Amino acid sequence: MASRSGSRGFDPHYGTRPLKRLIQQAVVNPLSRLILQGQLQPGGRALLSVREGQFLVEAEAVQ
Repeated sequence: MASRSGSRGFDPHYGTRPLKRLIQQAVVNPLSRLILQGQLQPGGRALLSVREGQFLVEAEAVQ
């Protein structure tokens, strides 16, 4: 949720409550999908990066 200033995860009225929603939508949900789809296996590594202002969660096999 964006505030008037355009920052994500903060709202002047609600404080940092939108931060929990942002983390859920941008990190936890994609990570859960990787696990459920079998792309992230036990012992694997999840990589979180930011590209062009967007969060990206990727699975990487550990050898």
